Amino acid sequence: MKALLFERKVAKYAAAAVAGRFVPGKGAAVGPISLQDIDQPELPASGWVRVRPRLSGICGSDLATIDGHSSRYFEPIVSFPFVPGHEVVGDLDDGTRVVLVPILTCVPRGIDPPCAQCTGGQPNGCERVAFGHIEPGLQTGFCESTGGGWSTAFAAHESQLIKAPDDLSDEAAVMVEPAACAIHAAGLAKNGRSIVVLGAGTIGQLTIAALRHLGYEGSLTATARHPHQRDLALQLGADRVAAPTELSRVVRAQEHAMVVGDQLTAGVSDVLDCIGSAESIEQGLRVLEPGGHHRLVGMPGVTSLDLTPVWHRELHIGGSYAYTPTDFAAAVELVRTADLGRLVTATYPLARYREAIDHAANAGTRGAVKIAFDLRNEKERNR
Repeated sequence: MKALLFERKVAKYAAAAVAGRFVPGKGAAVGPISLQDIDQPELPASGWVRVRPRLSGICGSDLATIDGHSSRYFEPIVSFPFVPGHEVVGDLDDGTRVVLVPILTCVPRGIDPPCAQCTGGQPNGCERVAFGHIEPGLQTGFCESTGGGWSTAFAAHESQLIKAPDDLSDEAAVMVEPAACAIHAAGLAKNGRSIVVLGAGTIGQLTIAALRHLGYEGSLTATARHPHQRDLALQLGADRVAAPTELSRVVRAQEHAMVVGDQLTAGVSDVLDCIGSAESIEQGLRVLEPGGHHRLVGMPGVTSLDLTPVWHRELHIGGSYAYTPTDFAAAVELVRTADLGRLVTATYPLARYREAIDHAANAGTRGAVKIAFDLRNEKERNR
């Protein structure tokens, strides 16, 4: 079968890190990912099935990996070689169309009894991501045993699959997984007095939509670099959209704050950071009120950060990873009601993976939002 395989090749990974620093997405041309003919993954145990992708999205964590920017923190919980792709809508052998819930928790790993996080309804905090009868892997798409969505077939446990509603197009269904991430983040902040969403890529836009879907009625400010991002953020529920360089001025006027140096004396109660860079974290800390919360929704990398304002103003920095089953159910409804399938801007066959990754890595400057691989016409898809 055809698959994009990411191998453990240190020299190529280093080359990708250098190239990706200068040209986002360039790691696909020089790094350790390539289109190959490989065997279909074996089904690890009973309860596992084979999924044949229709569409598989390209997300920020995929791009960070391809461009060599992902943290070494992930090394013990990733197994090589792996096939990327965790935003998936596909078919089972019986023709059932499904959406993948990619996190590899105790149940698919065959761990009995499950850990406290899994039994407590918080599988995103699973304590067993490197154990069980499959290889280490935080999610499908980073695990040697399962394969991933950037292929014509991969293995998934029945507990990882939900039936795609008939009224959702493939483009809408492939947005369910990232929408679930946004629902989870929005649920942590929906009671905030005032919220800033940093970043207007896919996750930023979905987080804006998720906040309004969950009933948040307070002040909602977003940042965006490009006109199409600004327009979409306003459509999805932002009250105002600022250029990143103008955010402090906008929040200062909104909150009637004074300025000391580049720090506001007052600010918003919550920041949802859908970028995760050192610059975005510093920006978020500048516009928070004392005691405010900065939540990392976009996957951060290794950063250097002055933590003095966290101490001085008793600020809180936290994360938002993945989702719970409840979040996934809410995401289906969010995708339906907000017509989020329209965010899928372009699709590519696997053979054009370098173009696809370049488009995804430079989506903002090219007027795009979500880029996905389209496997519906792959000759090898059905067998």
